Amino acid sequence: QVQLVESGGGLVQPGGSLRLSCAASGSIFSRMAMDWFRQAPGKERDLVATITSGGSTNYADSVKDRFATSRDNAKNTLYLQMTNLKAEDTAVYYCHAGGVIGPYKYDYWGQGTQVTVSS
Repeated sequence: QVQLVESGGGLVQPGGSLRLSCAASGSIFSRMAMDWFRQAPGKERDLVATITSGGSTNYADSVKDRFATSRDNAKNTLYLQMTNLKAEDTAVYYCHAGGVIGPYKYDYWGQGTQVTVSS
């Protein structure tokens, strides 16, 4: 079992920056593909960014060139650096681990952290 705990959310003004962290328990973090999702009030949960176990990344068009995800396998931690934040980035941000390692299928979610972009 893997537990994911997000932190770093808060209130920020438009144009500001925040860095989210996701701390993972267990010993397989380095082998897991990781994602960031977000869910705004009344909307579906959307994929924001992905990072493979090898460090390759992909981003939703809405955040490309503004957000960057990275991982520190020594610290079992995933990061999401968010810059030039906009009001439409306001949402609960979730850390997710999902995929397959050999015969083992994994699918874990964090509890979410609120990001509010407002002046």
